Amino acid sequence: MTALTPAERDPGAPLLRATGLTKRFPGVVALDDVGLEVRAGECVAVVGENGAGKSTLMKVLAGIHEPDAGSIAWRGEPVRIDSVQRAGALGIVLIHQELELCENLSVGANVLLGREPHGRFGWMSPRGVDAAARPFLERVGLRVAPSASLASLAIGQQQLVEIAKALSQDAALLIMDEPTSSLSFEESERLFGLIEDLRAQGVAILYISHRLEEVERLADRVVGMRDGRNSGELRRGGIDARGMVRLMVGRDLEVRPRQRHGVDGPPRLRVRGLRTTTWPGESVDLEVRSGEIVGLAGLVGSGRTEFLETLFGARPAVGVPAIEVAGRAQPTRSWSIRAAVAAGLALVPEDRKRCGAVLEMTIRENATLASLPEHKVAACGLLGVLDRRKERDTAETVRQRLGVRCASVEQRVAQLSGGNQQKVVLGKWLTRDAGVLLLDEPTRGVDVAAKDEIYQRMEELAARGVGLVFASSELPEVLALADRILVFHDGAVVGELPGDGATEEQVMQLAATGVGARAEESR
Repeated sequence: MTALTPAERDPGAPLLRATGLTKRFPGVVALDDVGLEVRAGECVAVVGENGAGKSTLMKVLAGIHEPDAGSIAWRGEPVRIDSVQRAGALGIVLIHQELELCENLSVGANVLLGREPHGRFGWMSPRGVDAAARPFLERVGLRVAPSASLASLAIGQQQLVEIAKALSQDAALLIMDEPTSSLSFEESERLFGLIEDLRAQGVAILYISHRLEEVERLADRVVGMRDGRNSGELRRGGIDARGMVRLMVGRDLEVRPRQRHGVDGPPRLRVRGLRTTTWPGESVDLEVRSGEIVGLAGLVGSGRTEFLETLFGARPAVGVPAIEVAGRAQPTRSWSIRAAVAAGLALVPEDRKRCGAVLEMTIRENATLASLPEHKVAACGLLGVLDRRKERDTAETVRQRLGVRCASVEQRVAQLSGGNQQKVVLGKWLTRDAGVLLLDEPTRGVDVAAKDEIYQRMEELAARGVGLVFASSELPEVLALADRILVFHDGAVVGELPGDGATEEQVMQLAATGVGARAEESR
């Protein structure tokens, strides 16, 4: 770790000072005269709604984008950060919200990507890579072999690889963009301890998270952003959720009263004996009624994602499960995504970047992906020519209904913030008349105002008779929305709790140990 200079030990001397940063994209001013300071050993959180400019600001500081105006001073000297390499040479490292890893490489090779040790004749040394990567994997608590394939890891484990990669670069300023979005409670706790260790060593932290309780716990200062501009600042002792929400949206959000959904409606979905390839020895049953919202709780790796993806046909099932949709038995011997969609199922996946959206396509193209036949030019029959005007109308409806922040529906999804990408993925399925909606971490990386919008859409769908099944790692979300809660542990449903009256302690007891309510019922 680089020793601090006398100026850096002075709490009045910023390690980094950004002044008047402005960044424009076609049709959008992403940053408008933004300023930011951070000192050595300080944790500064940046909060704002999706599309407020947080990620753009971090990418400017990390050398991914060059600002159109403004200046940056590093250790008191003006600098031009015109590349990721330049930022890294200064000691500025960004941990991306969307993982920047290579699935075809090993875990260790990802940790040391571009900095791999080489042997005598210039060849990369696999043993050297493993030995050099292992301490950083141990530091983040990831117990996998450095030689393991990255593709074999769950998304939460991949997030820890991303953090280990950043630590291996000896950063003086570490930028964390939604670092806990895919981590379990225990993994998040380990990360928080690591942040405290880094701060004690003089490393500065810029922290972005929509989980306001994390910000309140970690931050020395909170900088607000709204519509690409600074919206204010809070300091330790005055940091609370209400104050942060005001910085983000300019007003207080109303507390949503708990609603009871149609739990007495006819069955929309019945599943019997569904076994996944990850947990072939565990059989899962599920029933969802018309207008009911069923929450799936459990730790990362508990089997929720595998269950939802197998139910949707994205993974092969073990054996032949029995699946009924709206009272009609489905041909599960040939079960597939096509068959699931035809039966009336829809899935919003956990990983929107790889599975939910085609990032290089436009909002218009993504919004109609699930309903292409309805957007063909009628006169063209089997030729499959799409009616672009009809596509634009559909995409515009999705944009307005979900509040997608964009220049136009012709903007590429890759240019949107993570939360707005999530809205597009959800909107894609709202264009179909699905009877059962499956959602895996539907509010991952989404700000508090956007979460409220997604909750409203879920309750509107339930009111229309749609059956909803959603998995979430945020227990307050599960407790607030679900009529029933199924708790997963090691691929099995180990307990069912009513939405009314269930507590976080009950859910965590079941999720962490697999025993609790189920054991009490058997007495």
